[in-house]
Amino acid sequence: MLIDFDRINIKDIEDIPMSPRDIFMSLPNRDKKYDYPRDVQTDVWNQWFERRDNSKDVIIKMNTGSGKTVVGLLILKSSLQEKKGPAVYVVPDPYLVKQVINEANKLGISVTEDEKDTDFLRGKSILVINIHKLINGRSVFGMRSSGNVIFQSIIIDDVHACLNTTEEQFTIKIQKDDIKYSEIFKIFMDDLKNQSINKYLDIFNDVSHANMLVPFSAWQNKLQEVNNILYDHKDDEDISFKFPLLRESLKLCSCIISTEQIEISPKSIPINMIASFQNAKRRIFMSATLADDSPFISHFNIELSTSESIICPKNADDLGDRLIIVPAEINSQIEDDEIKAKLSDLSKKHNTIVIVPSSYRAQYWNNVADIIVDATNIYQAVEKLNKEHVGLVVFINKYDGIDLPDAACRILVIDGLAEIKSGTDKIEQAMTFNSERIQNNLVQKIEQGMGRGVRSNQDYCVVLLLGKTLASMLYTDNAIEKFSVATRKQLELSQQICSQLKGKSLDEIIKVFDYSLGRDEQWVEKSKKVLLNLTYDRKLNVNPITLAYRKAFDMAEIGAYKDAIKTMEEISNQVDQESTKGWLMQQLAEYVNLINPIEAQQILRAAIKHNVRVIKPIEGIEYDKRLKKFTGVGNQLVNFINENNLDENKYILRLNSILENIVFKEDAAPQFEEAFKQLAFYLGFCASRPENDIGKGPDVLWQINDTEFLVIECKNGVTNETICKHDCNQLNGSALWFENYYNFVSASYTPIMIHLGNGFEYACSPDSNIRIINMDKLNLLKETVRKFSLALVDNGNFRNAEVINKLLVEFKLDYLGFLNEFTVGHKVKNTISMVKQLTN
Repeated sequence: MLIDFDRINIKDIEDIPMSPRDIFMSLPNRDKKYDYPRDVQTDVWNQWFERRDNSKDVIIKMNTGSGKTVVGLLILKSSLQEKKGPAVYVVPDPYLVKQVINEANKLGISVTEDEKDTDFLRGKSILVINIHKLINGRSVFGMRSSGNVIFQSIIIDDVHACLNTTEEQFTIKIQKDDIKYSEIFKIFMDDLKNQSINKYLDIFNDVSHANMLVPFSAWQNKLQEVNNILYDHKDDEDISFKFPLLRESLKLCSCIISTEQIEISPKSIPINMIASFQNAKRRIFMSATLADDSPFISHFNIELSTSESIICPKNADDLGDRLIIVPAEINSQIEDDEIKAKLSDLSKKHNTIVIVPSSYRAQYWNNVADIIVDATNIYQAVEKLNKEHVGLVVFINKYDGIDLPDAACRILVIDGLAEIKSGTDKIEQAMTFNSERIQNNLVQKIEQGMGRGVRSNQDYCVVLLLGKTLASMLYTDNAIEKFSVATRKQLELSQQICSQLKGKSLDEIIKVFDYSLGRDEQWVEKSKKVLLNLTYDRKLNVNPITLAYRKAFDMAEIGAYKDAIKTMEEISNQVDQESTKGWLMQQLAEYVNLINPIEAQQILRAAIKHNVRVIKPIEGIEYDKRLKKFTGVGNQLVNFINENNLDENKYILRLNSILENIVFKEDAAPQFEEAFKQLAFYLGFCASRPENDIGKGPDVLWQINDTEFLVIECKNGVTNETICKHDCNQLNGSALWFENYYNFVSASYTPIMIHLGNGFEYACSPDSNIRIINMDKLNLLKETVRKFSLALVDNGNFRNAEVINKLLVEFKLDYLGFLNEFTVGHKVKNTISMVKQLTN
């Protein structure tokens, strides 16, 4: 070799590239596929480089498939060039770690998975890890007494996909068979009884999925006892990685005790426990273009001072095209079985992805699925889909973190709403049933799921949104407005197409798929134009309630209780919605209890006036015995329709959503009970949930008319057809409750149990008047209600009180008709039959 290039020094004549784009262009070993950066990448890099020192925290929003990984790697490489290292790239799971490393290798950027790597520590290489590695109670990034790894720059990619892991790491879960469970349960036994004796008995008797919130006054008063238990077991596998994260925030935690476990979690994530993350000079959060930015605040406590901290491409037209169809909105008579059969046929030609919320729902698709995917086989399934035609593939609760470009996914199905997993969210939903925060989370899951099928602006797929509850949320609760701007535009375009299909058969709806799948020129033109010149929303969209939670938590953590109280007072005064106001007043009372327990109980008493489901004050509350004065059921239903601004379409959508939740299913008691209560109003009756509202009485109480009632216990989570003694005693007790509470009127009532079977076990002593709604009768009731609803919205009947009264009798939905048509008598199994059952 004639020339020794190592002897040539060009430092004096060469400028070291600093901006991400310049670095990209100067990478000597990048793969040929990276000849030039995309315009959208250059746009984001330039914005970031210009503003990089304006704010500690920056959010980068880019549509799925627009090259976020390359953008992130070059931003961290730029930070290293500026001596802002070490630098860390964080992704949701180990699979994505490998993807980022592969991308970096193709670019020729040095990366490592080892936090001890000297090149990483010297700021020469980027550390790539998953979120679990960053956030845990033994994290090398701040949870050790010495030797913690310090970094200056960090990117968290797919932020919304990291949320669940972050929550899990800051949540202690203690299973029922653990000694810690019985010790903690014993501490709060009396407090739970005072809240609701029946719910306590459900937990005590192992009734599936029963849960209760420990009253905050009891939690704060007995916190030292709980802390002692946790400390004594701090090395146990289930809490060793979590207790260190929460030990300083236990007083600001909620405790949920359920039949299966005890769950302890904070009101906001004390992310400051991860010291290196808290003290990093540059924190960049990368996400898809979702509409709700609240998790950035609640989980990562970002510091955003101006809208300049949000970086987006100039235009939002880099999204692939999606034809979005909601069958329940087009024709409410189309059944899931029809759709499943059609999709099974279509999957023989097109890879069809179905995202379901749970293993329970996956069973529904089992007979047509080519693969059912869970955590054990997800990576093999994704790889297979990206290589070949597979057919119909069902993903369980996987709304993010997977890429299915091009032929890997041509038809994408979101089957129903994601399930609420955390105990605190379940409690909030049970107490409010219209929590905007939770609704935002559900919409976010839908949008994340919809993003799996289009991974570039040249990609395309048909999206089906299934489920009557999902359809009702979209079209009657105005959830469409909560999607990102690009998704909203695609939904609006799809709605215009679907409006021409109103009432059509499923076969006719399926034909419309060909416009997208066959790349019809008119469809492609409209699909592209609808995104043309569309710009991203650069505002920080944070739910004010989430922001208040964060501020109050941060103030309370440093002992500024009065400031925390003021924050919660302000937000509770701003809210008009009654159940949410009551819930916020409960949160306020919890902070007040830290300095003034007497005033806290007074706030709780005031909160109950807005929401009877909140925690009961120590001295309890009075049940409102006032009876609804009926002017005829027909008039009552007309008034209900008018008060709730229902038209025929909204009435059908909401009623179908209610019926969808009236099913025999484990872990669905609150939804079932609320749905059965709401059903009464959609038939012109009145209803309440006394046991949920005041801790006493039946699950649901229907008032059919002035003097006739149904006292209903809902056992939709049972798996055995025999009715046990506990459930029998509960219904007997509810009947006695009704007699005591309504002894001032000449009211007649029928005790009803919703249960798989109508046979009580031998030890039971059921009231002789008890009637049973078994599975067959429940299905008959639902089918009859559907027929009633169709008759109601037909031929001008909708607001005709006289016709409504006639329809109720015709469909046997009056008091006597209901009992005769939709309930059966009961029996008590004798000793001989019980012996036969046991021997069999």
